[in-house]
Amino acid sequence: MNFFSNIFRLCVMYALASVIGVLILIVTAFSIIFKGPRWYFKRNVRNSRPECMEDASLGSHGFLRTQDVRLHYVAAGSCSKPLMLFLHGFPECWYSWRYQLKEFKKDYRVVAVDMRGYCESEVLSGIHNYKMSKLVGDVKGVIEALGYSSCVLVAHDWGGLVAWTFAMDYPDLVDKLICMNVPHPDRFNEHYYDNIRQKFMSWYMLFFQVPVLPEMMISAGDYDSVKACYKNDQMGLRNKQNVTDDDVEAFKFAASQPGSCSAAINYYRAWWRYPAEPRHNPVVTSPSLLIWGEEDKAFDKDILPGHNKFVKDLTLKKVSGASHFVQQDEPVIVNIIMREFLGSSE
Repeated sequence: MNFFSNIFRLCVMYALASVIGVLILIVTAFSIIFKGPRWYFKRNVRNSRPECMEDASLGSHGFLRTQDVRLHYVAAGSCSKPLMLFLHGFPECWYSWRYQLKEFKKDYRVVAVDMRGYCESEVLSGIHNYKMSKLVGDVKGVIEALGYSSCVLVAHDWGGLVAWTFAMDYPDLVDKLICMNVPHPDRFNEHYYDNIRQKFMSWYMLFFQVPVLPEMMISAGDYDSVKACYKNDQMGLRNKQNVTDDDVEAFKFAASQPGSCSAAINYYRAWWRYPAEPRHNPVVTSPSLLIWGEEDKAFDKDILPGHNKFVKDLTLKKVSGASHFVQQDEPVIVNIIMREFLGSSE
């Protein structure tokens, strides 16, 4: 029965994705007409990191190998301190944690990774290489490769989906869990299928199932959509001074690395194509903090109630006026909330 229900689900998904794809094609055609093909097909080559990513106060760059992939990371703080591991979201990279790296490096060994396929981490071909089990395995591998037996795990957006899942699979490796603007995956699935507003807000997840076109849209105008994520009035930061033009260039550098754009979209493709098996007890037992920017345009606010049945020990903190990118939008407030949750003993 599950086989046929999955086939039906995939057929419906691809049908809807095709409809959205046609609409995006029409929008694309108008963009080419009104902005010109030169603008649309412009792609600057970025062979070296922008200067802001070389800021020594953020940490030192390194690489490690885990499972089947080579991952890039930036680390700071003493190796004798507890590990605080950061997982970024879409369309981001390690640099989205710049405010937190500076804040917590005196108390922790802070490590922000580029997740597989992103920025300077290795790009693997095939959608199957971005399914959840692979992403969770990377986190375990990073902790072990760094010489630790556990960590404070801090995550946002897609990194948060991985973090929630990792905390369920490996509770002994998570001292405390901090997620930002990302629901528990089972709560997301529950809300997505029951709530029409969330379906509309997540339209891009269906669109990303279409081949080639999403990559074209994201890279159009020299990755103008990456800039829009942070700068426009819909999705972007409310405190726009916290993401400078140099910061945007860092995120464009990440997105424009060979294969990185497709890899990032493959996370969404794998999410639908390789759904996780239902869990008997999908509960996170590690002490958990969920920080939520209240102006999030990716998730419906009604997704927040109902988390207690999926998280045993949950603290929820809302940040008024902050966007989806809460750790960049209100870094001072977020850092204070994190410190209060972690306790004064650090």
